[in-house]
Parts: sequence; C-alpha cells; structure tokens
Amino acid sequence: MGKKQGSPRSPRPEFEGGRVILGMKDYKITSSDAHAPSWKRMAGVDCRWHSKTLLLHGLKNDSSKYNSLRGLYVGKKHIKTIAVMVGLLGCLFLLDSLILSFYEFADPQPTTASNNSSGFQGPNSYINKKQSAIYMYDRLLNLASSALAEREFKQESSNLWVEPYRQASSWKPCAERKVQTNPGKSMESNGYILVSANGGLNQQRVAICNAVAVASLLNATLVIPKFLYSNVWKDPSQFGDIYQEEYFMNILKDDISIEKELPPHMKSLDVEAIGSQITDADLAKEATPADYIKIVLPILLRNGVVHFLGYGNRLGFDPLPPDIQRLRCKCNFHALKFAPKIQQAGSLLIKRIRKYSAPRSMLETQLLGKFIDYNKHHHDEAGRGSTKYLALHLRFEIDMVAYSLCEFGGGENERKELQAYRERHFPLFLERLKNSSSISPTDLRKRGRCPLTPEEAALVLAGVGFQRGTHIYLAGSHIYGGNSRMEPFTRLYPNVITKENLLTPSELAPFRNFSSQMAALDFIACASADVFAMTDSGSQLSSLVSGFRTYYGGGHAPTLRPNKTRLASILTENGTIGWKRFEVRVKKMILEAQMAGIRSYGRSIYRHPRCPDCMCKHH
Repeated sequence: MGKKQGSPRSPRPEFEGGRVILGMKDYKITSSDAHAPSWKRMAGVDCRWHSKTLLLHGLKNDSSKYNSLRGLYVGKKHIKTIAVMVGLLGCLFLLDSLILSFYEFADPQPTTASNNSSGFQGPNSYINKKQSAIYMYDRLLNLASSALAEREFKQESSNLWVEPYRQASSWKPCAERKVQTNPGKSMESNGYILVSANGGLNQQRVAICNAVAVASLLNATLVIPKFLYSNVWKDPSQFGDIYQEEYFMNILKDDISIEKELPPHMKSLDVEAIGSQITDADLAKEATPADYIKIVLPILLRNGVVHFLGYGNRLGFDPLPPDIQRLRCKCNFHALKFAPKIQQAGSLLIKRIRKYSAPRSMLETQLLGKFIDYNKHHHDEAGRGSTKYLALHLRFEIDMVAYSLCEFGGGENERKELQAYRERHFPLFLERLKNSSSISPTDLRKRGRCPLTPEEAALVLAGVGFQRGTHIYLAGSHIYGGNSRMEPFTRLYPNVITKENLLTPSELAPFRNFSSQMAALDFIACASADVFAMTDSGSQLSSLVSGFRTYYGGGHAPTLRPNKTRLASILTENGTIGWKRFEVRVKKMILEAQMAGIRSYGRSIYRHPRCPDCMCKHH
C-alpha cells in the first residue's frame, strides 16, 4: 500500500501535460514536526488541488457513501458531468475562502494562535498555550495588504534583487594574497596559546580569528581552539564538529604555527596554578596590540603557555598593523570551512529552497565546497529558472525581548510574562536597574532600542516593494509568541520556509541537539540568499553573514539593514501616514544603509571587509 499523501517521505507530485510526475526525493518539502505552529506547517505547501481526485479520495474514506455507490455503472457522460460539477464547486469554495480571508484581514479579529509560555524552553514550547494574534499597526497592515494585492498584477522591480551602488562590485576578495611586507611566521615560537571560546557559533568564529591574529602578534603557536559548553546553548560541539581542521591549518600554515594539542610534556600543566590563565577581567574589551604585549607576552615568555578562558571579543579593530588585520580576514573568509556533513546538508537546503538548478555563485562555492555540484545531473531543470528567495534573520527570541524592557502590544499579560522571565533569568540585571534612572518603553522604542516584531519586519519588506509571493527563509525561528506574533507577518507574506520544514527529520537528526551546527545551516542559507534582511544589526549572525556577502558577493548580494530609530519615527505616524509616503521613507532608510563605503575606523572588519587590508579595489 502506498504512503499517505503528505507524509515526510512522500515526494511532492507535479503536473505536466496531464501526467502526474512524482518529484525526486531531494525536492520534497516536508515538516519535521507534526505539532509545529501553523505558520511553519503551511510554509512551502504545494496547494495544487485536483478536484476529482479529492472528491473520490473523500468518498473512499467515507465507507457508508462508498459502499452505497458500489455496483453503480457510471457512463462516460456521467463522469464528464460529475467532473464539471466538481470543478464548479471547487471554484465556488475557493472564491468563498478568498472573500472570507479578505474580510478577516480587513478587520482583524483575535484568532486562536500558539504562544510561547513564560517557561520558553524550545522551538515548539509555545504550542502549549493559546493566545490571540497581536497587532500593533492594524491600519498600516491593511494598507500594506491592499498594496501587495495591487502588485500581484504588476511586474516586480528587478532593483530589489541587486546592489543599488555600482561601486560595490569594484571590490574583490584578496585577503589570501601573499604580501611582500608580511613577515610571515618566525622559525622559533614564544610558546603556546590555548583558547576556550564561549558563546554560540558566531561568537566562537570571531574568537577563533582574533586568536589567530594574537598568535601572529605574539609570535606564538596556536592550539586548535576549544569551545566551552554553555547552559544557554547546550551544545558540546568542538572545532572539528563544525569546521575542517586540516583545511584550517593548511590555509594558515605560512602565517602562524598551529597544533592540534599541547606537546606531551606540557599536557599535565595546571595553567591556572602557574598564573597562565587569562580571563576577561585581565584584558579590556577590544584590547589593543599594546595591551597584549604588556599583559600577555611576559606570561607567555615566562611559562611557555597562556590560556584565554572565555575568549571572545578581546581584540580591537584599530589601531592594528595591516598584516594582522589581513590575517583576521584570511581566517574568517578563507580558513574556516564548514565540516562536510554541514556543507552537504546546506547544499540540500539551498537546492530545496531554489527548487531548480541555479548558476553557481562564488558565495555558494565558498560555503558548500565540493557539494556545490549537487545539481549537475539536473541540467534539464535549468530552463525552468530557479526560485529567488530572501533570507530574514528575525531576532525576536524571548530572552532578547525580555532584556529590552520594551512593550510589544501584548498588554498586561505580556508585561507579567516578561517580568517573570527577567526575574528568573536576569536577576543581576534587575538589581542594576534599581540603581539607574528608568526609561519608559515608549522612549526606548523612539531611541531604536526595541527588537523589531515580525509585524514590523513584514511592513518594512512591503514598504521596500517585495511582492506577496516572495519566498522568505526564516533563520532561527524561535519566535516569542509563536503564531500570535507570526500571524501579521504571514498575512502579508505566506511563503515562509525554515530548515525544519525543508529537511526531513532524518536529515536534521545529526544536527538536532547541536545548536551551533543548526546555526551553521542558517548561516549558509542566509549568506547564499538573493537578498538578506536583518532586524538587529548588532547580531553576530547578521554581522558575519553581511560581511561574507560583501566579501564574496561581487556587488550582487544586497543586504537590508533597517535603522530602528528611523523606523520607529515612521511607525509613530501609523494612524495618519499614507502608504505612498510610508514606502518613500522606508526605501530611503534602506537605501542609505546600503552605501558601499570603505570600512571606517574602529568598525568590525568581519562585517565591513571593504578596505585595503582585506579586499582589493579594481578600477
């Protein structure tokens, strides 16, 4: 007996020339969790209903009706008549549902939706508590809905999918080039550097490349960094689980010495007891080379080893010698390649998002390595054209929402829930607040200090000009409030997809309990996207992804960075602003943030690689 339609293992049927064609396994879009919220379950669903098949399937499932019809002879004319009637009924049902959905959106009423409880523990915990959809800008949403409906009959502007400034394409990657002034590594090392990096995937990536720079600065041998286990991330992954160790060592072999572990005679050393352990208390945030030479080098020379415990953002960006700055870029953009199993899953993810073959980009080549060839045997599909998609890093997790002290339209229930979360998870933060002057939630929003809600993100995309049918890959997806927050977003943009509903449970299983490896899949999907949009420019993922797109995008990988202060000013006019005026202001805000300028002093070179130390400008 065949599998049920819609099961995770069932390929999606496609219809060509009156024939039903079952697609390859690689092309099915499934949900990894039958209990996922509706905005996840419906994402990517192919709604090509065949009315006659649907009716017969329903009759067969209704035994009384099916048995009563057994034995009846139905002639060809009767079959044609039934088919016509079923087709007409299908059209009427479709029209009816469209009218109902239109009126429901025009006058949004509270609907039942899933919500995160205050005890938010994971991506699906919000299904345990029901809450109505929350709207903060219902008037603007109605205007946006009307504008999106009008755009359905117009050709989408191609400018949405390209960099607006031509000079962006004049900068090319060249951090791996050999420079005559680069002294290279010394023959004799001053000792060993151990690094225990904290945080998630992206914080660890910054720590690795900072450690590479420090090893060069102090003429030391770097031991492959370790990753600290965090009660927040709950991920035991180490360097080799996420990145290719041998590749990393080989790419940097001419710049620094790297070993997988300490030599045998040093393994038993208690680095803390001998005074070689360095914590954040010993080094200022974004310390200078002079700080390392003054504080760290004497310990290294005395004991032959130093251990940076909880190492992260402890090396500033300026002033820094050009060769050290270049080495940071070489590490981030060239030496850190994801492990093969991550590249393979990432290639499958991109393939399913795009649906059909697409020309290889330098971005995808760098991210996926040998797995870029996933579609070479599907040349016949190239003529169909691949699906363009926008990747959105929507930072609206409960910890970020609670820490912001902002309000998001959820009323007293929301205030109580977030305060309870703060008391449980941020007690020291609350103690500090008692000794500081308070700022009202309204003023916090005006100052651009509040995370963007899914509703606000959807309004920005609509204001920029993206059509309702745009495919949107949602990174992260641990959205506080679940359906109650996602409902306004999916009303405007229903084609929301995530790694959870693009990969099968068995394909996700190797990564399921490893948050950093799951984040690596999001990194690949976001960096490979035709357009990348962020809601929080301070996020490490958004910062590193946007820098990667700048470095390898060749001026063809636009990134959208809303200015939260300016957006808050625009949204305060929710009750009066016209849609055309809203569009003009949002487009201007986004355009100004896309200017292709050179990295300014003190800015992150991982996020802003356009500078002579990292990229080369071609005239």
